[in-house]
Amino acid sequence: MRLDPAAPVVGVPACVKQIDGMPFHSVGEKYISGVLNGAEALPMLLPALGSAYDLAALFARLDGLLFTGSLSNVAAHHYDGPEDRPESPQDPQRDETTLPMIRAALAAGLPILCICRGLQELNVALGGTLHQQLHRLPGKLDHRSPQNVPYDAKYAPRHAVTLDPAGAFARILGTSEIQVNSLHWQGIDRLAPDLVAEGHAPDGVIEAVRVANARGFALGVQWHPEYRVTENPVSMAIFRAFGAACRAHAAERLQQPVRAAE
Repeated sequence: MRLDPAAPVVGVPACVKQIDGMPFHSVGEKYISGVLNGAEALPMLLPALGSAYDLAALFARLDGLLFTGSLSNVAAHHYDGPEDRPESPQDPQRDETTLPMIRAALAAGLPILCICRGLQELNVALGGTLHQQLHRLPGKLDHRSPQNVPYDAKYAPRHAVTLDPAGAFARILGTSEIQVNSLHWQGIDRLAPDLVAEGHAPDGVIEAVRVANARGFALGVQWHPEYRVTENPVSMAIFRAFGAACRAHAAERLQQPVRAAE
């Protein structure tokens, strides 16, 4: 699709991955496509620069933030959790970037959408904790990605999510039950005080949250609505709602007077 020249700008923080022995700051194309084709916004990839960012100056150029999924996990020391398992993939530069960025974005009223790891970051940033291996807990489903299958099979619907019929998700989606994919080891343990759980898997795992009393759009999901976003009405409804919030923010931002250089 061709973007409207006035399209909102959505920041997408990157992961740091080793490729051929060198660090690369990267974002999966499916997230870029979700912003472009679902939210109809311009994705701006943000390197994982941690404290190098002046967040107020950065947010002056953005109309929303998408916090993506990743193979890496939020380091346990950020929520005083048990020591990470030795093979747990880590990304300290992303942690140092996204956790303060989430808190600052909420304070600024910048629209945010948090997906998978992003949902877990949201919970940790606001004072919650995580289960590190859901499949080892009694009574829990195995939420991990299916192995040795094509990508379409990995992202196929795996279980239902029951939504609060009076919540934001039910209002956006027009239903109180949906089918979602599942590709995660970790999940919310103690819900952060400022979060409201709006969706649960059949085993009780929290799958959808909103930030209580947020100044703007602030939702998180444990599944992956970005995958083939245009082919799934539920995914499109989520990204369209996010895009609408970003466009409203852009209209407000562009109406503000530009300060002359001092």
